[in-house]
Amino acid sequence: MQKPITLVALFFCISTISCLAQDYASQSPSELQAHNRLRAEIIKMDSLLFEVAFNKCNLPLYKQIVTDDFEFYDDRSGLNKSLDKEIMSFQDRCSKPYSVTRKLITSEVHILGDYGALQTGEHEFYVNDEKVQKAKFTTIWEKHRESWIMKRAISYDHQDVKNDD
Repeated sequence: MQKPITLVALFFCISTISCLAQDYASQSPSELQAHNRLRAEIIKMDSLLFEVAFNKCNLPLYKQIVTDDFEFYDDRSGLNKSLDKEIMSFQDRCSKPYSVTRKLITSEVHILGDYGALQTGEHEFYVNDEKVQKAKFTTIWEKHRESWIMKRAISYDHQDVKNDD
C-alpha cells in the first residue's frame, strides 16, 4: 500500500516543479527583470529589518519598517495586533544580558498585484551565536511610497535545534 502513496507524492512533486519551471519559462525578459528587482528590494528590506533593526536592536529603524496596524501571527503565542506590544517585546529582548539574532536561510518572493509582495522562507535564531531554533515565515510587504513596510508576519513551525555547525 505504501507504493501507490509514494507514486502519487512523486507525481505531485514533479508536477509542481514542472509548473514552476513553466511559469518562469513563460515570463518575458521584462517580467523576469521586474521579478528579480522585486526580489532584491524585498531581500534588502528583510536585511534592514532583521540584520540591522532586530539583530542590532535599532528601534527607530524597526519602527520605520513596521506599519502602525502591523499584525504578527505566531504558532507559540498566537495573534498580536498591538504595535505597542510588539515594541515592548522588542525592547524587552534587547534589554536581556544575552543577544538574540535571526539569520535568513531561504526566501521566495511573489508579487501581490499593485499592492505589495509576499515573502516566504525559513530562518534560524541564535542566542549568543549558538543556533537554538529554526522556523518558517510568511511576510506581507506593502509598497509605501518608494519603499516597503511590513504589514503582516506569520512565524510558524518553530523547532528547537542543537548547534550542529
